[in-house]
Amino acid sequence: NKHIQTPNIDRLYGESVRFVDYHVGTTCAPTRSGLLTGHFANSTGVWHTIGGRSLLREDEWTLPQALRESGYATAHFGKWHLGDAAPLRPFERGFDLSIYHGGGGIGQTPDNWGNDYFDDTYFCNGKPVLKKGYCTDVFFSEAIKFIEQQHDKKENERTPFFCYIATNAPHFPFNVENKYADIYRGIAPTENQARFYGMVTNIDENVGKLRTRLEELHLSDNTIVVFMSDNGSGGGVSGLDKDGHVTEGPCNYNAGMRGCKGWEYEGGHRVPFIIHVPPATLGEHLGTAMVRGATCSDTVGRDVHDLVCYVDFMPTILDLTNAKVPSSRRFHGISLGPTIRGWEQVELQERAVVTDTQRIARPVKWYHSCVMKQKWRLINGIELYNIENDPGQRADIADENPTLVSHLRDHYEKWWKLVSRQFNLDVPYAIGISNEIVGLTAHDIRNEAGDVPWQQGHVRSGKVVSGYWALDVRSAGDYKIELRRWPQSTGYKLDEGIEGDDSGWRRDCIQSSNASMYEGGVAMRLRWAHIEIAGLSLHAEISPGSESVIFDTSLPAGETQLYAGFFDNIGGGMTQTIAP
Repeated sequence: NKHIQTPNIDRLYGESVRFVDYHVGTTCAPTRSGLLTGHFANSTGVWHTIGGRSLLREDEWTLPQALRESGYATAHFGKWHLGDAAPLRPFERGFDLSIYHGGGGIGQTPDNWGNDYFDDTYFCNGKPVLKKGYCTDVFFSEAIKFIEQQHDKKENERTPFFCYIATNAPHFPFNVENKYADIYRGIAPTENQARFYGMVTNIDENVGKLRTRLEELHLSDNTIVVFMSDNGSGGGVSGLDKDGHVTEGPCNYNAGMRGCKGWEYEGGHRVPFIIHVPPATLGEHLGTAMVRGATCSDTVGRDVHDLVCYVDFMPTILDLTNAKVPSSRRFHGISLGPTIRGWEQVELQERAVVTDTQRIARPVKWYHSCVMKQKWRLINGIELYNIENDPGQRADIADENPTLVSHLRDHYEKWWKLVSRQFNLDVPYAIGISNEIVGLTAHDIRNEAGDVPWQQGHVRSGKVVSGYWALDVRSAGDYKIELRRWPQSTGYKLDEGIEGDDSGWRRDCIQSSNASMYEGGVAMRLRWAHIEIAGLSLHAEISPGSESVIFDTSLPAGETQLYAGFFDNIGGGMTQTIAP
């Protein structure tokens, strides 16, 4: 890409091992689940980004848990997107410290009300804390602060550290300071793309600050640095035709690939994986074939062309850090440590891997799927492409290669058997672990349509859905269940609307077309509330001027489902269910 300005990532690229045939999920949460478990996303309970299908199963052993068990200090900054209530939050999954936003993006329903990327309120180990500055700058500055704290410890108290920075950017809405977007205005074909590119340049600036600080602290020669993406381009290209082909031009770059974020074709899941591993971190395992270079400033990079996958990341990091892995733990991926150390891994040339897009309530076989082996791509079980000869995936050659198609379909069948064992088991949030209030939002309501109010603009507009939350009652006892139309922090009444701007959004940096995400709110004539849980069915009239409705319940221990809704009268005696 000749137009984007990323000098710091370019430098990292030049000094690193680059896996140039690296594949992830086609959307964010599925990829994150695989990166942090070494298991294919569908098997972890994460195959969507909303509707309760982005919750990581509690029994999954995560990368931060593994590293913490091996003596690492662990921290996370930015996006989590694998559960926003107990026991699935990041600081409950192995991170000593986590500063994060709710949901899959800033301003989504589980996030703090009114967040707009600037001077926002984040969760710090579950507690709301205001942080001044732009989101990406905040996440990197907090990460650097964490690293400095580890460095400043007394020598006998120091431990190695794992720092996971998962930026919200570049993600819709494309909110960014004008000084970054201005670089690309007049070049990019759309305003959104100028903003998207600007967000990437801001990330690059922060990558430079991070690496500079590592060098200043004399940590760069003993610190592994990884850069990657979680899915194909989510805003860097426009003008795709119906088949996903892109007419490329200035600031409309897709590396010649077909499709983008959410697509089963190459552009949906082939992303950068750049890993800088200073030789000092490899110790006695350093192979003679390793590219020569002793420091971050003079290490020569190299490309690896073997097919690799996001489920390889966790076993690779555990290998490179010499972390302890109990014999009972198994990964769907394999360690790329030997390749990074300079050895040939024949198994990489023989393997087949699968990725797919299952943005539905229950996964469907062959749905938006891609089976990959060497240069071959089997799409949806029926289309076959040779990306070496046809990188844009324009010529389907399945009819000429029936034996190969059958072979790749056999691989998919084995993969499906592996990942589908728990498809019918919900991933519940838990209540009764402690006295902490458990907050649930409509982002995680489960229904067969997979249609929920996943961002705050939906809440403001009064988007109507129905469904249930999966719950695990850990302790039998008495519980209060409180339903709200608006977040508690706002103090708004159940039947109250919002006039004008209640968030103070940055009009100078945010497109006016996105105003509905940050201001206004539809008043709803709510008359009564209803819940169903553990065999109980309870109703309550709504008192005028109240902020919420509270139900007193006595619940047995065990898994259950919570259905909840408000009802109104919209004329002629009709009623509608409105999810809180």
